Amino acid sequence: MISKKELQYYSFLLTKKFRKAEIKFIVEGKKSVLEGLNSSYKCEVIFITNKFLEENKEIVEEISTSKQKMITLKQKEFEKVSDTKTPQGIAAVFIRPKLNSAKLSLINDQLVVMLDNISDPGNLGTIIRNCDWFGIKNILLSENIADFTNPKVIRASMGSVFHVNIYEEVNAESLLRFKENGFEILCADTEGENIFTYNCKKKKILILSSESHGPSKEFEMLSDKKICAPKIGNAESLNVASASAVLLAILTK
Repeated sequence: MISKKELQYYSFLLTKKFRKAEIKFIVEGKKSVLEGLNSSYKCEVIFITNKFLEENKEIVEEISTSKQKMITLKQKEFEKVSDTKTPQGIAAVFIRPKLNSAKLSLINDQLVVMLDNISDPGNLGTIIRNCDWFGIKNILLSENIADFTNPKVIRASMGSVFHVNIYEEVNAESLLRFKENGFEILCADTEGENIFTYNCKKKKILILSSESHGPSKEFEMLSDKKICAPKIGNAESLNVASASAVLLAILTK
């Protein structure tokens, strides 16, 4: 059972302001919830419907043995914590991680991705998923970006948010420290060097931004080189999520 007050509280997590204030977020869908439960993220509560229970008894039993708090909701109650038109009947509330920005100086990966000026949650989620696919462990987010705990971002990432370290509100000063520690700063740009001919053995930070707005000036000024997936056809531009897959495939080969 759940009280109306509790249900209202959790429904407010569908708003960015409340997620940030409470340091929690909702994850919906079987795959994403299970990814979260198998990660280092702390789960506060799991919501399921009777229909989900009937159709997924083995999964529910598995969750029950993990001693996670689980509440069965009526369909109309579940819809209050759901962001989808046709919910699967399972959602969970996780504690929002806050990675210490001081740990940025400890990152020594061969490739780190920096995301800036990306407002579309679908693009952000897909890029996070692409990063996970290509083995990128650390993702930096500027202040000018969609909230990565937005339900649409979570869905687009297909659970990949739970596999990577996401550092928020990274500024130019932090990026400069990377540069001072031997990283080359690459900026994705349609006017940049052909990624297929680019060659550099240095550690790299790849800055990705909206194809319509580009990166913030402060980040662009710090870049050592601009790179791009070369245009062959007549399309005006390449979606940033699609471009990220091409660039990451080459930079991680």
